[in-house]
Amino acid sequence: MLRSHTCNQLNTDNINETVKLSGWVKKIRDLGSMIFIDLGDRYGITQLYFDKNYFSDEEYKKIKSLNTEDVIQIQDGNVRKRPESNEKIFTGEIEVEVKQFELLNKSEITPFEIKSDIDVKEDLLLKYRYLDLRRDSMRKNFIFRHKVAQTVREYLNSLDFVDIETPALMKSTPEGARDFLVPSRINKGKFYALPQSPQTYKQLLMVSGFDKYYQIVKCFRDEDLRKDRQLEFTQIDIEMSFVERDDVLSIAEGLMKKIMSDFSNEELQLPLDRMTYADAINNYGSDKPDRRFAMKLSELTNEFGKSDFKVFASIAKENGYVGAIFLLGQLLSRKQTDGYSDYIKEIGGSGSAFTKYSNSKLEGGISKFISDEMINAFKEKMEINVEGTVFYVADKDREKAQNLLGALRLKLANDFKLIDKNKNDLFWVIDFPLLEWNDEDQRYVARHHPFTSPKKSQEYLLDTEPHKIIAEAYDLVFNGNEIAGGSIRIHNKDLQKKMFKALNIPEKEAESKFGFLLEAFKYGAPPHGGIAFGFDRLVMLLLGLSSIRDVIAFPKTTSGLSLMANSPSEVSDKQLQELNISIKKS
Repeated sequence: MLRSHTCNQLNTDNINETVKLSGWVKKIRDLGSMIFIDLGDRYGITQLYFDKNYFSDEEYKKIKSLNTEDVIQIQDGNVRKRPESNEKIFTGEIEVEVKQFELLNKSEITPFEIKSDIDVKEDLLLKYRYLDLRRDSMRKNFIFRHKVAQTVREYLNSLDFVDIETPALMKSTPEGARDFLVPSRINKGKFYALPQSPQTYKQLLMVSGFDKYYQIVKCFRDEDLRKDRQLEFTQIDIEMSFVERDDVLSIAEGLMKKIMSDFSNEELQLPLDRMTYADAINNYGSDKPDRRFAMKLSELTNEFGKSDFKVFASIAKENGYVGAIFLLGQLLSRKQTDGYSDYIKEIGGSGSAFTKYSNSKLEGGISKFISDEMINAFKEKMEINVEGTVFYVADKDREKAQNLLGALRLKLANDFKLIDKNKNDLFWVIDFPLLEWNDEDQRYVARHHPFTSPKKSQEYLLDTEPHKIIAEAYDLVFNGNEIAGGSIRIHNKDLQKKMFKALNIPEKEAESKFGFLLEAFKYGAPPHGGIAFGFDRLVMLLLGLSSIRDVIAFPKTTSGLSLMANSPSEVSDKQLQELNISIKKS
């Protein structure tokens, strides 16, 4: 036995006990004839006391040579009361007087100091992630994550959900993000794919009659990375049979109520608000709007269609979109407004225009093109009654213009600290379009996935006007972040085939990719639906962090690299030959 207690267990009840402890040296105070060491492990800190009189000169020399992060064992220690308590730690009333110790492993000087508050480049932390994870702040993140996972399991188990694992090697069915492909050695020239989600398998489990399934599962998507996205991520995956939309939403709300109560001391008021996709885009320019600050979008297409400002007038007359947002209380300089126009260009727009509202009139920017009649309309629509700056964005593509304006809204809120960080806002976005047009492929693609059911009253439009169909889909938004999404699924073979046809997926291709699911639908598939939570993102938001890399044990960089393991990496020619694969040299 290398330890009788952890470094966060001992207190005054243990005084005069003989104990064994093991851990890392965290701090050393050498006072000559006595040495104090803070010994740490996952659980906490215990102060050790070494008296020179108890050790030979050679042993004491060993003690004096200890460095931080050396691993040591206290083989014989006596618990005693500390002369002065340290209220910052649980063991602060006691210390362990060491009679015998052993150096278990020597540590080299670490590349950075192992403490919570350090100013170190993230690349260095990721390269030495195992050291980064020793920091108290990081350790707390992962213990918190573990506890949230336990709460999820307890809640779903209490409702008779069954935790079932699904395969990590599955069929490639690329409809959305790119699949990660895995070559098969046994079946030369053929490939598995890593699951983007267990979508088809959880639907098959409903066909199998399991009724209620869940899984905290790893998913994989070969897509561009950012602070809230990784190549591999974790979902709380939930599916139910014989349910409608409100049943799924009710289960998800109950789970969030439990999580918020346990981990943020907040009692959610249920049912949560619901906002249609159309309202989200029209008012906020986003399908995951942050409602913790005001500044809604105002459409001014009709007003500018009658104006002398030719750029906006032509867009308005071509059924485009002209919109504006009002930054209350800020009269920005030309340099600042030019900076925000450049930002719009960086994210794919053609820039933004501006005016300032001061002394009861519009000034600067494009104000000379705005008539008194237009000013009155602007005042009414944007509720302009105090000074501020108005930003205008226009584009022939209506939704693109709204998205650009929504992104500008969020940037202004961050730059001018308009977001109430002490407030949590949790609500549903519902009634998404079923399909969206993809210019690159010149076809419709599923906004969620090809198995999302259209509203029953609109199924007939699949053959004629698929762009008008509303989906039985829903997203849960938490402080401007999508943390969960789901839908009622198609469970009828004929309707699923119609969906594939609307997506311009030929019958043979559909059979090749999804034949096993269509086959299953022949044998009494029940109505079913579900939802999946982004577990990493949820934990990140509950902790008030800005990057999911802080809640994933071994994450990749934004370029998809593991700096610690140096992957992805090349493999040997022998491995490639076994897989019947050759690398094309660029």
